[in-house]
Formats: sequence, C-alpha cells, structure tokens
Amino acid sequence: MKQSISRLLVSMSFILMTVASVAQVTLSGKVLESGTSEPLIGATVYEVNNTSNGTATDLDGSFTLQVASLPTRLVISYTGYQSQTIEVTDAAMMSISLDLGTTLDEIVITGSRGKPRSILDSPVPIDNINAAELMTSGQRTVEQMINYKVPSYNSSNQTISDATAHFDPSELRNLGPSRTLVLINGKRKNQSALVYVNDTPGKGEVGTDMKSIPAAAIERIEVLRDGASAQYGSDAIAGVINIILKDGGNDGVVNFETGATTQGDGFQFNADFNKGWQIGNGGFNLTGNFFHQDLTNRAGEPGSDALFGVAGSNPWIQDNPDLGMTIGQPAYDKYSLFGNLTLPNASGTNEIYASGGYTYRDSKSFALYRAPYWVTTDFGLLTEQGRTYQGFQPTFETDIDDITITIGDRFDMGAWDADVSFTTGQNSVDYTVDNSINVDLGSASPTTFNTGGYRFGHILGNVDVSRSIDAFTLSLGAEIRREQFEAVAGQEESYTGSGAQSFPGLQPSNELKKNRNNFGIYAGLDWDISESFLLGGAIRFEDYSDFGSNVSWKVNARQLLGNNMGAIRASVSTGFRAPSLHQIYLSNIQTLVSGGTVSNQGTFNNESDVVRGLGIDALDAETALNFTAGLTFKLTNKINFSLDYYNISLDDRVLFTGEVGGTGNPSNSLDMALAAFDVTSIKFFINAMDTKTEGLDFVLNFNDISLGNSNQLDLIFALNANNTDIEGTIQTPDILENAGINIFNRKEQSRVTSARPDLKFTVGSNWTLGDFTASLNNTYFGEVTWQHASNLSLDQTFGAKVITDLILGYRLSDDVSVDLTINNLFDVYPDVIETGGDVVTDLGGRFRYPWEVNQFGFNGAIYKIGATIKL
Repeated sequence: MKQSISRLLVSMSFILMTVASVAQVTLSGKVLESGTSEPLIGATVYEVNNTSNGTATDLDGSFTLQVASLPTRLVISYTGYQSQTIEVTDAAMMSISLDLGTTLDEIVITGSRGKPRSILDSPVPIDNINAAELMTSGQRTVEQMINYKVPSYNSSNQTISDATAHFDPSELRNLGPSRTLVLINGKRKNQSALVYVNDTPGKGEVGTDMKSIPAAAIERIEVLRDGASAQYGSDAIAGVINIILKDGGNDGVVNFETGATTQGDGFQFNADFNKGWQIGNGGFNLTGNFFHQDLTNRAGEPGSDALFGVAGSNPWIQDNPDLGMTIGQPAYDKYSLFGNLTLPNASGTNEIYASGGYTYRDSKSFALYRAPYWVTTDFGLLTEQGRTYQGFQPTFETDIDDITITIGDRFDMGAWDADVSFTTGQNSVDYTVDNSINVDLGSASPTTFNTGGYRFGHILGNVDVSRSIDAFTLSLGAEIRREQFEAVAGQEESYTGSGAQSFPGLQPSNELKKNRNNFGIYAGLDWDISESFLLGGAIRFEDYSDFGSNVSWKVNARQLLGNNMGAIRASVSTGFRAPSLHQIYLSNIQTLVSGGTVSNQGTFNNESDVVRGLGIDALDAETALNFTAGLTFKLTNKINFSLDYYNISLDDRVLFTGEVGGTGNPSNSLDMALAAFDVTSIKFFINAMDTKTEGLDFVLNFNDISLGNSNQLDLIFALNANNTDIEGTIQTPDILENAGINIFNRKEQSRVTSARPDLKFTVGSNWTLGDFTASLNNTYFGEVTWQHASNLSLDQTFGAKVITDLILGYRLSDDVSVDLTINNLFDVYPDVIETGGDVVTDLGGRFRYPWEVNQFGFNGAIYKIGATIKL
C-alpha cells in the first residue's frame, strides 16, 4: 500500500509541476437579481468550451475570470434562477441579471462526465437540494435531511442491534445501503467499516457513514436517481448521492440548537461554525461541528417474561415491569472538522484543489437486560456490597473514526479539460462492552471488555478528461483503487468460554487484514443532434484482483419540448456491484435469545473451510439491468413537475443468510462444523437471489408565489412509489437443500421486499413574510410488513403514518436570527407489535414498536430552539 501511495503522489506531483498557462484576457462583471438588482453571492460563471475554467461571485456579486482568447461564451447560473449563456466579444465590465426560475433551470454536475447541464437538460433524473432547503427539513444530520427531502431515500434509527444502532442504514429505492454510491465533490467516499449483521433493515449490507459528514459544510446535494455504473463504477445501481462542499469566501456563521423529546429524554445540542476566505479567484472554506445526543427509552412493559416463561408474580418483575430494558436511540457525541480549498492560477486555466474532513464520535446503546433469573449471579462484581443482586444491562459502546482527503488539479490540456486527483479515506469502529461479565471467569471476570473492531479504507487515483467538438462532448477517464478491510480481535477475557455477556469479543481466529486492487477505464459521448435532441452513452471496464472483471454500459436520450418548457428523457444501462471485502471476510460470534434459550451463533467468512464444505462458491459481482423513462415540464416559470418510471432487475444479489441450524445427523458436514465451533447455528454470505424493483418518482414545485408586501410562499410535493419482488427461487446449496434447510426464510425475505415503505411522499411549504419564516413539512410513510419466519398468520403490517415538522424563524437583525423546530408535531408513533402468541416477535414484550422493519423510528415529538449568528 505504501508503494501505491508513493507512485500516486509522484505521478500527481509531476503533473502538477508541468502544467502552466499564460493569461491573455481578464473578464469581470457583476451578477444581480433581475428586478431588485440585489447581488447574487456564489453564482457560478464558467466558459462553455472549457467547463473547468470557472469562478463564483463574491459578497457583492462580482467576479473576475481569465480566458485564453475572445470571443468566448459564458454560462452564468444560480440555484433557483434561470441560467444565462452570453457571448463575450470584449473585456468591458459586464452586468448580468438573472431572472427567478424553476428548479429545472439549476445546473448540476452529477450524471455526466462531460459538461454540466441543467436539471431540465439532463437525460436522467436528478434532485438538487441546496443548503437552505436542507435546513427547512428540520433535521440536523445529513441522512435524515435527505430522508425527509427525497422520498426515494430511506434512513431510520435502529436499537438493540449492536453497532448497527450507531449507524443508520440508508438507501435509495429500497435496494439496500450497498447499492447507493456516495461522492464528495464528485469523488468516491469510502464505505464504513461495519456490516449490518443484526435483524434490521439493510441486514447483510455495507453502507457509507453519512453521520460523518457535517451538514454545515454542505453547499448542496445532488441525488442522481438512476443507475450509473458505466460512469462511476461499482455500487451505483440504485443511484448516486454527490455531496458538494461549500467553497470560496463567505461571512462566518455560527449555529446553536438544543432540544429534547416531549417525554423528557433524548436531549440534544448542536453547535457548528462555517467560514470562508477568498484567495485570489479561489478560496478556503472551513467547518467545525459538535453534536451531542442523549438516549431515549420506549421499552414495552409486559409485566411478565414470556420469553423465559416467568410469570408476573415474580418479585423482580413486579418491581421491573419493563424487564429493565432501555430501547431507543443511542447516546453519542460527535466532533467534525471539514475543509475545502480551491486555488486557480491567474489565467484560470489551472486549479489546484483539496478537500477533506475528520469526524469522531463515541456512542452508547444497550443490550438486553440480564434479569436475575437469566444470569443468576454477577459474582458481586456489578452489585454494591450489601445490596441484593438485581441483574444487569450491558452497554454496547463504539468509538468511530472517519477521515476523507482529496487533492487534485484541474487544468487545460490543449483542447481538453483535465482533472487528476488522489483520494484516501478510512472508517474504523472499535467496540467496548461495559457493565457486563464473562460468567465462565467467575469473580475474576472484568466488567468492561474491549471486544475488538473493524477498519475499512481505500486509496484511489483518478484521471478524467473531456472536450467538446462541435455537437459532441467526449469524456474519458481511468481509476485505480486499493481497498483494505481489517478485523481486530478483542481482549482474551471478552471471548474466553462463553465470552462477554451480550457480545462475545472477536477472536484471534476472526482477526485478519485483507486488501484488493481494481482498475477501471470509461468513455462517454454526448451528441447534441439538434438544439432539442440529445443522445448519449457510456461504457466502463473494471477489473478486480479478487473476482475478475466487468463491463457496464449506458445509453440515454432527451428531447426538449417547445421553447425549452420541458423534456422527455429515457435511459437504459447495465450495472454491477462488487461484493465488499467485509462480506467476503467477516466472521464473528453473536449471542441469541429465543424461547428462553441462550445460544451462540457463528458467522463464517466466504473463504472458510466450513463455507466451502457446504458447497458455497466464492462471492461474485451482482449485476443489474436498469431502465428509466420520464418527463419534466415547466408549466410556468414558477411551476414545474417531473415524473419518472424506473425498473431495475438485480441478479445474483449477495445475501446474509438467516440462522442455519443442524440437520440432526452428526456425520453431516454442517453438524460437525456447529459442534467444532460450539455454536448452535451459522450464517454466511452467498450470491443467491434475483430481485426486480420498479416504481415512480413524482416531483411538483411551485416556487416564489408572491403574496405581496414581502410575503412569499414556496410549495413542493414529492412522491415515490416502489415495489420489490423476489424473482424465482432462492439458490440454496445442494447439501442444505437436500437436508430441507431454508437459508433465507420469510422473515429474511421481508427485509428485502417490505421493510421500508412502498409509498412515501412529502408535502412541504416555505413561507416568508419580511423577517419571519415558516416551514411546514408533512411526510407520509407508507405501510411496512414484517413476515414471520414460517407462520403466515403471524405476519403483521404496520400502517401508514404522517409525520409533521414545523420550523419557525425570525431575523432579529442582519446578523442574528432565532428559530423553533418541532419534529413530529403531533407525537406520532408506529403501530404497536401484535405477537399473536409468538413470544419471539416482541421478545416477550420487551419491544413495543417494530424494529426489524422500520418507517421513521419511535422517539415521538421533539422540540428544539436555535440561533444563527453571522460574524
């Protein structure tokens, strides 16, 4: 890995030192709002034939831009305004006025490796959400902001699920966290170190740690709702989320916010600052963030313990009708520091850039309470002397680090625009189990255990070039990437014997460090056949050192409607997802509780002798066929809508199986493996399922409705209808199928098909009256269905709910504003679990609300107050 880093740095340094250009013409001007002549701060100005040569307006709307020669054409754009393309024939001072426009006029860079296009011009569906819009969601973490702004995106808090409770599994189009690619400033963000192995949505998947990105650092988020493997490589099956960081100079801003639930728990405090410094035509932007969150508790109160067959007359249960449980969001502290630097040269033909950030958070959640009839003694280790032993509740604690760094250079290479970059990133999670014991060690047991952890990181280098030739835009590029996954064993006491209660530590046999390399090249071509008709295509070849190669392709088209009032668009593409190193090499042991029986379950990695002995092949790439067709239309300059249909066939999907128990035959290879490792069941990853996902996305915007006297209203309606079906049968290894074993039962299947809402929409309004602002958002979360492993009569569908968020703001002065946010205004909760007599469904009444399928969590109403101060 060190040699790879050295080669990339040497190559990059050589390119940076050899790029030079001479300025010929300096252009300058101001960008103003039409009608008011107010300066537009941060408007984008760039050359049509040299898209890497661009700049942004400063605090009074002014800009300067060096160009090689005249005449030239400039594009001027700003979010919420109609873009302009102007012909420049001399160096006279320019004054450019932009009219208010629709979201369809906004310029986006995601979805094409060539020149930027407006949302209207794009042949694929893209959402563009700026920082102000993100704030009107009323949420404070990035994954929840997107969750409440983009209906096809789902994310929710988890509970009693080990480390999964400290990451929120997030996904586009209900295709699982592994199939959404996340970029920062157009560069691939590393995935997290965690595999979601617990019984939650996204089980068996690997996602990106969205909590590691502070919202205050974000300029906008572009969400590409289309397959894009031919352009970006592995993982971009459901779509791409491109997070664009703030850059350039701006006034310093400090935000404070604090609040709690109406139950008096879940206290939170957020503080962040953002400041930008202009450096020539570029600048440096810095963001810092601290966030604190307390736990919540919404445990059930069954008054008896059917899971262990203990009646309510038990004295301990009479004193603890909730069985001692803490079920809710985890407590955590988060610290983030992000920066973004751009340094154009004087001629504007070369720009060195760098961006990156570091986030640390420490979190605490809880395991099942060990009642005194479950673990009968703590050997005096957790109970104060002189007090009666009352059992104990272990905590599951994590230390999570995430770092990402990109450096690069954009420059002219003759008629080509070039971009060379180097990116590195790593995510790590270390586990601690506290307030617990290892019963096999007796009084010698520790009460705090280091139970191990995981690391995942990548290093990649990219070279991208593009140019326009008449009506054609050609893009070419290459990427080399090295990934590494590491599992670190816990202390010996954490895994000796039965191990630490709640989570036996990772053992030396689980410890490993594995890596792989991959190389990809792509080519793309856009052909503007006429001013209204665009035809485009892309092809990408990828080669992985561990499983082989893949070729993905894409073809798209767009026809503008009369006077650029709308467009019809369509695309068809293939995609792929390489199995993650986590899924190939993960192994561990977890504690299970079922019907009063406590047992250990083993996860065996894909290369183990146990898995190979069951006839399971090495993991291979998932492949997809993606079709999208849609319509965008501007009814007026203030009203627009888009409607898109999508159909995604996904083959050889990687599954994390359900619990696979013994056959009852001691000579069977499965039974021998269970006995050898002292576990009652095993799990493993396998390519075993094909799925088909189809749905509709609809967005209607009604912007800048003037009500007179500085009274303005914006309205938005956005909807996603989604359905996923399993195609054919689950591909079960012969040894297990002949023994009548189902590796992916009905409960596991429901996590793929019905754990997320099949219908979700939001109705939002933003009202401005002078210094007063109000945002009201209503988000409809459709029903979700939990399926019992074997008994259809015990299935339960949890009904649809509407969550209402209210955000009120008032500007006290030019520099100070205050706000009140109420999340879940009407204190809505999911339907309660109905067990039908099956005690495992709610773990003997411990869970009141569903956790294996999830809509929006169960914290209830949250009230927050905040202030924003400009420095």
